[in-house]
Amino acid sequence: MTEGKVSMIEAMVDVFGSAITGSEIQCGDQQVVHVEPSNNLEILTWLKDTEGYDYDLLLDVTAVDYGSIPGVEVVYQLWSITNKQLLRIKCALPEDSLKIRSVADLWGSANWLEREVYDLFGVQFEGHPDLRRILMPKNYSEGHPLRKDFPLRGRFSREKQTELALKQDYEDYYSPEQLEGFGQRSDD
Repeated sequence: MTEGKVSMIEAMVDVFGSAITGSEIQCGDQQVVHVEPSNNLEILTWLKDTEGYDYDLLLDVTAVDYGSIPGVEVVYQLWSITNKQLLRIKCALPEDSLKIRSVADLWGSANWLEREVYDLFGVQFEGHPDLRRILMPKNYSEGHPLRKDFPLRGRFSREKQTELALKQDYEDYYSPEQLEGFGQRSDD
């Protein structure tokens, strides 16, 4: 571990105390810091705004459901353009409280990334400007497909899935302009 990475972790512990629950190196040189979910916004703001660290680019927000551990881990992948360094922040959320504060005000890219995590894992991002499904249909009722408890073929039988698909209103998916002329036959 390099001296700069050690001092950053020490500085984080000095500022945030027990909110920093651990750190490790993964994949050779990837610094990973585990933080309390209730402090995610303060810690990420500090990493972005503190001179010398300057983690000014959010590369990814994702989540992991390990299956053997109840709950979901929200993962932030940060990049410091100035220092050319990666940093991964992990926040473990308990099964009974899949909630964490949104960082969409810090990084605009978090808007869609948080919506994806919400849609596929069921994590609620408090303070998000537009938290709604982004990949699955808005009326999708089978759950969150990337959770380990989600059945490979979905929660409903194939017949029930077909029945639900046939009952869907196409106007839920298309605007009136898109539907204009749909189904009309051209004599060309």
